[in-house]
Amino acid sequence: MKSFLIQVTGIVQGVGFRPFVYNLAIKYNIKGWVNNDDRGVNILLTCKEEEAQKFIKELQENPPKLASIHNIKIEEITNQKEYKSFEIVESLNSNNKSTIISPDMSICDDCINDINDMDNFRYNYSLTNCINCGPRYSIINTVPYDRINTSMASFEMCEDCKKEYKDPTNRRYHAQPISCEKCGPNLTLYSTNRNIIKYNNEAIKETVLLIKKGFIIAIKGMGGFHLICDALNENSVNQLRINKNRPTKPYAVMFKDLKTVKEYTNSTLKEDEILSSKEKPIVLLRKKGKSSLSSKIAPNVNHIGCFIAYTPLHHLLFRYLDGPIIATSANLKDEPIIKDKDEAFTKLGHIVDFILDFNRDIVNACDDSVIQVVKNNNIKLRNARGYAPTSIKLENKVEKKILSMGANQKSTISLAFENNLILSPHIGDLNSIESVEYFERTINTFKNFYDFEPDIIVCDKHPNYESTKFALKLKSINPKIELIQVQHHYAHILSVMAEYKLEKEVLGIAFDGTGYGDDGNIWGGEVFIANKSTYERVNHIKYFRLLGGEMAVKEPKRVALSLLFENFSLDEILDMNNPCVKAFQINEIKMFHTMWQNALNAPLTSSVGRLFDAIASFADILQTQSYEGETGLQIEQYYDTSIKDNYSYEILDNQIDLSLMIKEIILDNNKKSNCSKFINTIVKIIEDLSTTYKNLPLVISGGVFQNRILLEILIDKFEKQGREFYFNIDIPANDGGLSIGQIYHQI
Repeated sequence: MKSFLIQVTGIVQGVGFRPFVYNLAIKYNIKGWVNNDDRGVNILLTCKEEEAQKFIKELQENPPKLASIHNIKIEEITNQKEYKSFEIVESLNSNNKSTIISPDMSICDDCINDINDMDNFRYNYSLTNCINCGPRYSIINTVPYDRINTSMASFEMCEDCKKEYKDPTNRRYHAQPISCEKCGPNLTLYSTNRNIIKYNNEAIKETVLLIKKGFIIAIKGMGGFHLICDALNENSVNQLRINKNRPTKPYAVMFKDLKTVKEYTNSTLKEDEILSSKEKPIVLLRKKGKSSLSSKIAPNVNHIGCFIAYTPLHHLLFRYLDGPIIATSANLKDEPIIKDKDEAFTKLGHIVDFILDFNRDIVNACDDSVIQVVKNNNIKLRNARGYAPTSIKLENKVEKKILSMGANQKSTISLAFENNLILSPHIGDLNSIESVEYFERTINTFKNFYDFEPDIIVCDKHPNYESTKFALKLKSINPKIELIQVQHHYAHILSVMAEYKLEKEVLGIAFDGTGYGDDGNIWGGEVFIANKSTYERVNHIKYFRLLGGEMAVKEPKRVALSLLFENFSLDEILDMNNPCVKAFQINEIKMFHTMWQNALNAPLTSSVGRLFDAIASFADILQTQSYEGETGLQIEQYYDTSIKDNYSYEILDNQIDLSLMIKEIILDNNKKSNCSKFINTIVKIIEDLSTTYKNLPLVISGGVFQNRILLEILIDKFEKQGREFYFNIDIPANDGGLSIGQIYHQI
């Protein structure tokens, strides 16, 4: 007989790891114990060596389905104590927190069966969960993941729940949110003036009746409230748009099951697989030509964000619903998702008619993840519920604790300590006091999880980013902190390098909407030779001016007009019969020309994102946009695969000059041709640059590469060439991945 001490780190708490170990030990007749501490799971085995080897092999090859093992340390020890059985012992606190927090997970099939089984005491219970599903990150205050450290601490288990909780052979053994209608949180339906209407299952039935009548309801989900209405009711969806002041930005649609999704979309097998996964994210799917879905859900685009019911409450709603529902994040413009009913009453009274709440607090808000499939790759557009917090095991231990602050849009933070690199869930745009408070609260949450105080803080170079301002504030409070600022587009390239753990020099192409450049201009069309520690800007889109600065982002016609000023005289422009010119009054064009000539509120930019805006204006697709990326989505609709040509351009003195392209576009007054040739031009530019630096691996990143058509063409082209080519998959290519890039610079 020998004794082995095994230490397991990774996502190993709140995922059924201890009961799995217990039952595995029973299987091999092994004696000893298993416990949690704030680093992970510890196991003591007393057995013959061959039994230990079988145990360890199965532990490594077939762990619990929600677990993610980062490291297993095995040490043979001298053990004086004799064990007569295998036990699960109490958690320990070593004052060295490093265990990884599990993301929230969708309801499992077993729990769905429980809520549908009339003989089960959890029949109709809307907050059912087990060790294989349910909330984790959204309810935890700190590690270790024990009930006392969650928002379930105040709910005392009834005897039925306690029996399951204490039984290592039960799938609810130490499932911290375990409860039932007798002892746990319950549902309440309110009117917006706070009057209680119904409780529990009666509240669900009443909510469904209200949805069918066309009302808009705020319904509490796992990580925050959704705004919900009937997706088949044109008037309801339109009213939601009016109430929310959201003219055209697409809404996500929740469906009962995969079969229902396929009635309304042309989903592929790969997309079906993601929709049905344990994470159940929103997946962008192609609409069917004709369906009864409201035309107001995703106007002017041919894809729609779809997801399947992922909580027991959603499943109980769909028991009585006749069709899909709109389920969009409940928040005001530029504010984070709302997570408690008092805030919902205060902020949503003018948007919704009723509020369906449950009294289990959401400690950490978490939005829905968004994924699109491109050439069989699951590309993350928003990293949140089901996937985040995202943990990456580092090959080498970091000597100092590092915190990175991300950007200002699609904000995230990242932490590095010991062998762990952790990316927070999506926080959002830092454009309001509330969103900045949420950003700071998220930082404090993660600091509290791991007793984490940074030695190094990494942030963007933009002086007006709220994330940069907060980094400077922390530095002023603690001057010992080392502050590093990393250029925005270099951080994009680093985010891909981090994902693939690239250490070598690469050709990095970063195309996006905006980022602060080293010369003080607005970058967004950058070509770097880069490695982990440094970069050289070897090419960029030739600068043009943004007329009115930030206003140009909202009005693509201003970007297009500026490009006309770069290439034509004022008289030539006034004589043009182009949609961009027609979108202005003559006196407006003259005023903007003066601004352009004198560089008055007209900063220089190299942004490819703004070029998409200009094309949308020239092609008369969109002269003003109501949400970020609208022009890119609409240009996708007009792409014609039969058009193989591209526009002309020159690369002179390390600048990509598109003057020839602009002149050709003015003569080529056709939507499909404009959009198709423009995307082909971007592809050709990247291909030419790749050929120039053919000995370097090609890395692309930035929000522009979320364009499905563009990415598909690039993947096809470089796969055929056998080119070493990397792009974001698990880490968002948009600014949501920037914090990972920033931190990779330092590890």
